[in-house]
Amino acid sequence: MRSTVFVINPNSTEAVTAGIDAAMAPLRMAGGPDIRCLTLAEGPPGIQTQRDVESVIPPLARLAQSLEEEAGAFVIACFSDPGLHLVREAVRRPVLGISECGVLTALTLGHTFGVIAILQGSIPRHLRTWGAMGVLDRFVGEMAIDIPVTELIDAERTLARMIEVGRRLRDERQAQVIVMGCAGMAAYRAPLQRALGIPVVEPSQAAAVMALGRVRLDWEMVAGSAT
Repeated sequence: MRSTVFVINPNSTEAVTAGIDAAMAPLRMAGGPDIRCLTLAEGPPGIQTQRDVESVIPPLARLAQSLEEEAGAFVIACFSDPGLHLVREAVRRPVLGISECGVLTALTLGHTFGVIAILQGSIPRHLRTWGAMGVLDRFVGEMAIDIPVTELIDAERTLARMIEVGRRLRDERQAQVIVMGCAGMAAYRAPLQRALGIPVVEPSQAAAVMALGRVRLDWEMVAGSAT
């Protein structure tokens, strides 16, 4: 039975993978699908440009194909959703991108959402995604904390900037929900939500929840067909 949800960090920074793995803790359950967080060794330290996005697609697809027989589902844990459509073509298992899942989850928590990006240069890529998803009428803004992926481990600085930007999105743009725009921010969801007083979506968790549902429903269908 293929029961593992593979959550793949497409950058090569192990600290980011460790943060994602910690964020998965509430979703791990006895008897449930396994959740394994992996680092793409061939990836750059951070995916911060379109070139970075494009560079990880071939090795990401190869890694997913090598794990397909063990996999119940895959999560691409980068907010640019690199290789999402190609990997979906390359494997037969469900493949979820954290950007897409994070926004879809936000839409169930409030009417409007805002996004906290790491860098200004990330925002145009994200806007293309929101346009393709058809959600721009509920998107109220995206602002950057201007901290590179490799420096997000500086907890005091990162959280302070996220709170500052989150408050601006809440107060100036009337965002009812905040989506964290980088998997490297995973450790900060709970304190950020406490500080802002509105729902905050950690997109790796959002995608993993959907992946777990897909796997569990497949199990039910298999069990039902055997009776």
